[in-house]
Amino acid sequence: MKSCVTIALVPSIRTGPWIYWEDLAASMAKAASLGFDGVELFTASADAVDPSHLKQLCQRYNLSIAAVGTGAGKVIHGLTLTDPDPAVRAQAVAFVREMIAFGAQVGAPAIIGSMQGNVVAGVEREQAFNWLAEGLNTLGDYAESKGVPLIYEPLNRYETNLINRLNDGVALLNGLSTRNIKLLADLFHMNIEEASMPDSIRSAGTAIGHVHFADSNRRPIGGGHTAMAGIAEALRELKYSGYVSAEAFPWPDPDAAAEQTIKSYRQYFG
Repeated sequence: MKSCVTIALVPSIRTGPWIYWEDLAASMAKAASLGFDGVELFTASADAVDPSHLKQLCQRYNLSIAAVGTGAGKVIHGLTLTDPDPAVRAQAVAFVREMIAFGAQVGAPAIIGSMQGNVVAGVEREQAFNWLAEGLNTLGDYAESKGVPLIYEPLNRYETNLINRLNDGVALLNGLSTRNIKLLADLFHMNIEEASMPDSIRSAGTAIGHVHFADSNRRPIGGGHTAMAGIAEALRELKYSGYVSAEAFPWPDPDAAAEQTIKSYRQYFG
């Protein structure tokens, strides 16, 4: 397994669950000094960061880009893969394609979380899932052409009424034509939705391609009541070798949150 910390470069979402903010180079320098293996980026768009500059920073600080988020597509532009308007769905697919292409230049997958959207009033649930599947199939195949997987994230019930649990995510992926999508196991969302987080991880198995490392209250691990020992054991049993990435609030401040995260990572996965 590999340790990872999040960096958000979008000032308008300052209250979100990301450890470092705004200054990419300084944040990467701090992550490297603490011994993280990689960073996960949340940018406003695919052209917000020059890929050549990002590669230089990765080499300078000996860090990998674990993943790139696509949530700005919804947060800033209101785009989702399940919008009833076909023009909006097309724009959503185009936005994610651009993020996939950006991430692929540094070997990083893109994550689809909030951009999956919801079943909205007046739309049949089956129809919304058909739109979601259509978008995921297109984007999964596109990511494959770029040499990276696509990551799909089940969210808790307060953020989506589509897929909330890992097992439902597995069923969704099994029904797609693309075989290039992995699940994101977000411990914060799982704390709300799963009866047993270790059992859910074991059941999802190799479908898991990324882990978000946050406590029950979305503070860094150690700041809530999540029972991490069993979760860590389940991931080790699966021989999970991906990133364990801190998508958590910068509590009480970014530096302390990063230090707590790497301390907890070493405690459970060291």
